[in-house]
Amino acid sequence: MRGKKRIATVFLAIVAILVDLFIVIALGDNPIWQKIIVCALFDAVIVFSIINVEAFFRVPLDLYRSRDMFWDMTKNDFQSRFAGSVFGIFWAFVNPVITMLLYWFVFQVGFRSGAVNGYPFILYLMSGLIPWFYFQDALNGGTSVLIEYSYLVKKLVFNVGILPVLKVASALFVHVFFLGFLLIVCSIYGLIPSLFTLQVFYYIICSAFLVLGLSYVTAACTVFFRDMSQIIGIVLMIGTWITPIMWNPEGILSPVLSLIFRINPMYYVVDGFRDAFLYHRWFWEKPLWTVYFWAVAILIYIFGVKFFNRLKIHFADVL
Repeated sequence: MRGKKRIATVFLAIVAILVDLFIVIALGDNPIWQKIIVCALFDAVIVFSIINVEAFFRVPLDLYRSRDMFWDMTKNDFQSRFAGSVFGIFWAFVNPVITMLLYWFVFQVGFRSGAVNGYPFILYLMSGLIPWFYFQDALNGGTSVLIEYSYLVKKLVFNVGILPVLKVASALFVHVFFLGFLLIVCSIYGLIPSLFTLQVFYYIICSAFLVLGLSYVTAACTVFFRDMSQIIGIVLMIGTWITPIMWNPEGILSPVLSLIFRINPMYYVVDGFRDAFLYHRWFWEKPLWTVYFWAVAILIYIFGVKFFNRLKIHFADVL
């Protein structure tokens, strides 16, 4: 066990060094004190991760040990959501498509929204809604996963720690379909996929990691406080509008308000999808925002895993 901790510690130390180099290079001509502050803040997050190295790597190790069972459960979870319905998994795609069409009709036809930064509104809308749909689907599923799989939680031999990951992975099936759909629509408008498009995989990892950490917190809370799923629904509804999905923040928000809105980690992911598909910008062109996102996501993840593991001994009794 000590050997594994040493390897994990060395890995995190290497990550810290690479990120510090990235910050120094990416910030370019910025004052040296800014580079030192940013590096110090991220290094503090890495030190926190090293202190909690067991919690940081617990989930990957659990998934590796249960990899065959986990893959089967993920496929079954996706299929079981539509079992018994006539059209089956067809319903997984209907609701997001109708929602996108409604938003497009309201904003472009009703409010006569024109092109955004030179790009058709439908592309701007889709590139923002698709990552949000994934985040929303995964978080809703992760929040109620322990209630849904209560029969497994009560089995002493089952590792309940993989259940939130199950919902995050299951939501990827629909997400991948809509990414392909977005690529087709972009191609129709003349935006052919390029090297910039490949970084969409990076932003998928960003959103999955963020929602996984949040799911550990909300799943554990839901066992003891069943209203949590309703609260999450309200938070997601508000998040749909405070995240610039259907509106363009450029030229609308003051610098102070823009900074406040960027506190929302999903703003980074939504903006990143547009960089990949529309604006053709690399994620390292916004180094401060990138470091901020990962610092927040790592802290949420470690807190979520520790919080979940602290409470899981009581799950079976409550359920």
